[in-house]
Amino acid sequence: MAVYSIGVDLGGTNLRIAAVDSDGKLLAKLTSGAEVQRGRDFVIDEMCKAIQALRLKFKDSGQLAGIGIGVPGFIDMDTGTVMRSPNLPDWVNFPARQLIESKLGTTVILENDANSAAMGEKWLGAGRNCDDMAMYTLGTGVGGGLVFNGRLWHGMTGMAGELGHFNVEPEGHPCGCGSRGCLEQYASATAIVRMAREAIESGQAPDLADGARGNVEFTARGIYQLALQGHASAQKIFRTVGRALAIGIGGMVNALNLPMYVIGGGVASAWNAFAPTMFEEMKIRSSIYSLTAPDRVGAGQKHTTVTIALLGSDAGLYGAARLPMLQAESVASAPRA
Repeated sequence: MAVYSIGVDLGGTNLRIAAVDSDGKLLAKLTSGAEVQRGRDFVIDEMCKAIQALRLKFKDSGQLAGIGIGVPGFIDMDTGTVMRSPNLPDWVNFPARQLIESKLGTTVILENDANSAAMGEKWLGAGRNCDDMAMYTLGTGVGGGLVFNGRLWHGMTGMAGELGHFNVEPEGHPCGCGSRGCLEQYASATAIVRMAREAIESGQAPDLADGARGNVEFTARGIYQLALQGHASAQKIFRTVGRALAIGIGGMVNALNLPMYVIGGGVASAWNAFAPTMFEEMKIRSSIYSLTAPDRVGAGQKHTTVTIALLGSDAGLYGAARLPMLQAESVASAPRA
């Protein structure tokens, strides 16, 4: 009987649930609106109904390894409590894991969504041949995850890897976390739109204002399209994104000297607009990167790779599904008393 697990990716907009086998094959996937405005009890009820539907579907053909659930926010891993979530406003000091387990009648693994994405990329994506890596997810905000020795690094309370809140401008734009100048304020989709509006309002970006009045939707994707069309102000915004990433990732390279840094999330699709500046700036911002960049070392030598993610929006889904499998492996390999 095949071994499979169920992974859940819960965001502020969408709820996605999948059954994945131990080889990484997608067996089934369910997608619906998260409807977070209807409250956490409604969201959890809908999630549990979908999980139960998948369990029922495969009960005679597969052995369930477990259930992994990725959610945005700060999670106390010991208790399974969501301390705070930017996309789930009523999930404050909320014992989510306990409630979900009581509804499902089984244990679950509750994980930060960016950590889940990092595990997905490590298992099946850009980091599949690398046991140590950092993941940046550039979406509405900027999330992050750390993988050491093939496993997620959680830190003391489970909140490690908040890479989007590295400071890149000491007195920069206020951040929702309470600080100022966080990477999230310069490299997220929200930040790209804000910087574009600020440029238009300043009167110094007439080309951007003209483009915004056209048929291009005024979103990060639309601003990227303007950059591709040669609008200088839009190109400048993505250079700012690249510079901010260089400062943030460069600091991580100096601190950890990891072999790989993976960039995913929706903004990563604008790679060709921000990556040239990012790579150029990183050689200035990180002495270690300047010595270990791929073009600075010989073929076959150890080097620092900064690359785009491969799994797209499915990274978190696959990563969440992978977590119960890793837990089962740990239990199986633990020495018996």
